[in-house]
Amino acid sequence: MTNRYDEVIAEIAEYACRPGEVGTDEAFRTARLALMDSIGCAFLALGFPACRDFITTDGALDNSRGQTPIPGTSHFKSASQAAFDITTAIRWLDFNDTWLAKEWGHPSDNLGAILAATDSISRSRRELGGHTFRVRDVLEMTIRAYEIQGILALDNAFNRVGIDHVLLVKIASAAVAAAAMSDSDEEIVSSAVSHAWLDATLRTYRHAPNTNARKSWAAGDAASRGVSLAEFALRGMGGCYSALTAPNYGFQDVWFEGQDVTLGRPLTSYVMENVLFKVKYPAEFHGQTAVEAGVALHPMVAHRLDEVRKVEIKTQEPAIRIIDKKGELNNPADRDHCIQYMTAVALINGDVTSDDYEDDASNDPRIDALREKMVVSERPEYTTEYLDPEKRSIANALTVKFDDGSSTDEVEVRFPIGHRTRRTEAIPLLFDKLNGNLESTFGDSDFVREVGARFRKLEELDEMPVTEFMDVLSLDTQVERTAEN
Repeated sequence: MTNRYDEVIAEIAEYACRPGEVGTDEAFRTARLALMDSIGCAFLALGFPACRDFITTDGALDNSRGQTPIPGTSHFKSASQAAFDITTAIRWLDFNDTWLAKEWGHPSDNLGAILAATDSISRSRRELGGHTFRVRDVLEMTIRAYEIQGILALDNAFNRVGIDHVLLVKIASAAVAAAAMSDSDEEIVSSAVSHAWLDATLRTYRHAPNTNARKSWAAGDAASRGVSLAEFALRGMGGCYSALTAPNYGFQDVWFEGQDVTLGRPLTSYVMENVLFKVKYPAEFHGQTAVEAGVALHPMVAHRLDEVRKVEIKTQEPAIRIIDKKGELNNPADRDHCIQYMTAVALINGDVTSDDYEDDASNDPRIDALREKMVVSERPEYTTEYLDPEKRSIANALTVKFDDGSSTDEVEVRFPIGHRTRRTEAIPLLFDKLNGNLESTFGDSDFVREVGARFRKLEELDEMPVTEFMDVLSLDTQVERTAEN
């Protein structure tokens, strides 16, 4: 009897290896924005010592120049280490793009694996005259990784059984990295993907009382693991053919309460076309429209904070399950996943930034005073529209009531600025976000001007070798080029 992989594993492998380009023109336009935005998020995070110190070590400075440069640093790492560092920086501040369905997550978490794998392969092959990758190839792999992760999220609520969504990063990263390394060998990709399914992890660290900074590096760990599994498969590691369906020991029986894992729609480029950008506010996405509503109400509330009697937040069911938090918040990871905290900051300051989650900012007594007056409840139609694939709204509505019996009008925001329906409005703001992120960490420097100039003409990046692209983003190679000139 011939062994056959479970249908879902086989379909993912076939898609990862599908000949020719996948993705519409819209998908490629969006992928360029996603690449730019993700790199910008990484640059901003490097300005925070907690992130910078976590991903950089003195030993990395001695690594061979044949290894992958880590953007925004002078460090070089192996492919799996680079995948960890790049994705961890992208993810650290919860400012990168998002996907919401029955499961949620951040498809750009896969970019660490994609950039590390394509750069590493290209540096090895370049000296031998073999095929090397361009940025256009990176964009296409990104479209595929987004699709794998996002379509698995449509109908499968892994969070309901306590599994963390970074499992989907492992699966998608393993698939595209293995395809890149093996020149699209479906057997090798299937092996890597099958082993990724065995690596489910608990999401304990995302919830009180255990919320901690692991949620900032868990995706980096998943991207790194995806690259490692791809490397193992390339060395001949046999696959687990029924990793999902094996009785008693397969994923579905052990982890998924016997439910079938399904792909909610054919694998094309749907996810990239509909991905959600965090354009202005580094906050968990289910609360993005609450922040927008809070910013809109700021002029009417900020001078009357002592008079506030009640703040009503109407939201979707997933927001209540994930970010409705009362009581003490112990660290930035706790605060940026609290709808009351982010809304309070928006009402008080008229803005929300990454600094607002740090310990110093959280000591503002007005924040907790407002949080105590907030009532969060589900508006069922918001949950319905959230799950509707034709709408995909992430709605919140906000009303502030005062001691004298007066109140603001209800401010409702159904689609956040990062939504596909507001893409035209978002694009110039994404460029502003990149520039702000660069300047926040690197100030007025040649590096900022060089990187900014490259991203101003996104389409011109397509034909750039990925190794040259990564060198542009590296502080070490920037210094070398300046010296040469």
